[in-house]
Amino acid sequence: MEDFYRIRRMPPYVFAEVNGMKAAARAQGVDIVDLGMGNPDGSPPAHVIDKLAEVARNPRAHRYSASKGISGLRKAQAAYYQRRFGVDVDPEGEVVVTLGSKEGLANLAQAITAPGDVVLAPNPSYPIHQFGFIIAGAAIRSIPAAPGPDFFTRLEMAMRYTVPKPSVLVIGYPSNPTAYVADLAFYEQVVAFAREHKLWVISDLAYAEIYFGETPTPSILQVADAKDVAIEFTSMSKTYSMAGWRMGFAVGNRTLINALTRVKSYLDYGAFTPIQAAATAALNGPQDIIEANRALYKSRRDCLVASFARAGWDIPSPTASMFAWAPIPEAFRHLGSVEFSKRLLAEAHVAVAPGVGFGEEGEGFVRIALVENEQRLRQAARNVKKFLASG
Repeated sequence: MEDFYRIRRMPPYVFAEVNGMKAAARAQGVDIVDLGMGNPDGSPPAHVIDKLAEVARNPRAHRYSASKGISGLRKAQAAYYQRRFGVDVDPEGEVVVTLGSKEGLANLAQAITAPGDVVLAPNPSYPIHQFGFIIAGAAIRSIPAAPGPDFFTRLEMAMRYTVPKPSVLVIGYPSNPTAYVADLAFYEQVVAFAREHKLWVISDLAYAEIYFGETPTPSILQVADAKDVAIEFTSMSKTYSMAGWRMGFAVGNRTLINALTRVKSYLDYGAFTPIQAAATAALNGPQDIIEANRALYKSRRDCLVASFARAGWDIPSPTASMFAWAPIPEAFRHLGSVEFSKRLLAEAHVAVAPGVGFGEEGEGFVRIALVENEQRLRQAARNVKKFLASG
C-alpha cells in the first residue's frame, strides 16, 4: 500500500492511536466519556423520520436516484438560502446535493485540481480542507485560521511569493476545530481579494446554525457578486441531527457546481431517495429543531466551561460550533497534544481530539466536542480534576 501515489501523500492518521486506545478501554469495560468525535447524539424530528419511512414503502423509491439530487430537495435548499440569508439561488444551475459536505469538498477538489496546483487552506482546520486537495495532487500553503488582520497579510504574501500562484482559497466559519467566526465584512474582503487575484473560494458553512450570540452566522453568498468566485457547502448533520444520513449541499458559482456535478455523475448515483425526500421535509417543515439544537449546545458549552474551570482547566468559551478549542494545561504542555490526549484517556477516561490532527498549528491544543449530556460533562470534569491534581 505504501507504494501507491496517493497513499504516500497522506501522513499517518493522528487520531488512530487515541481511537485504538479508546476501543481497547471500552472492550475492557472502562466507562469513557467520549468528547473526541463531533458525532451528534440527538435524532431528527419525528416528521422527518415519518417521511423516510413513508417513501421507503414505495417500491419505486429503491431504484437509483439522481446524483445531482432530486429536484424537490434542490428547490428546498434554494428556499432555505432565501429565507435564511436573503440569497437567490437557482436550484437547477447553482445547487447540487452531496453525500455530506465532506464528500462534496473531496469531489470538488478532484474536479478542479491539477497536479502541482497550489491551494490556500487554513491551519488548523478540518482535515478534508487540506487533504481533499493533497489527495488530488495539489500543494497546500497554510494561512491563518483566525479571520483577523494577519489573514489578509498572509494572503497577499502567498499570492506574491508562491509559484505557481494559488488557484483556490478554502475557508470555513464557524470553524472546526477552533470555533472562530467571521462577519459579513470579512467575507466582503475575501470576495474582493478573490476577484482581484482570480481565486476560487470554497466556503464550508457546516455549522451555520450553531451560534450562541444574537447575530446569526452569515453566508459568503450574501456578498454582492460572490457567486462569481465562490461555492459554499452546508450540511444537515448538526442542524437537523442527521449526521449518519450523509446529506449536504453545494451552492453557488455555476462553473464549480457544474464541475462537481460532472465528477459526481461518474462516482455515485446520489443518496437513497427516501433520505432525500426526508431531507426535503426537514428543510420545508417546522424548524423548531434548529433553535432547540442551538440551545442544547449552548447549555452544554456553559456546563463544560464552568465545570472544567472548577476542575482547574480554563477553556475559552466558544461563540459558535459544537466544539471547544482548549489549550493544554501548562503543566502538561510539554507532552504535546497526542501524548496529552492519550494520558487523559488512560487516566481520566475522557477522550478528546489531539489538536495536531488538524494541522501543525493545532499543536498545544485539543478539541472537545459537545456531544455528551451535562451530567456526563460534569463527570468528565470530576475525572479531569483528579487527573490534573495527580500531576
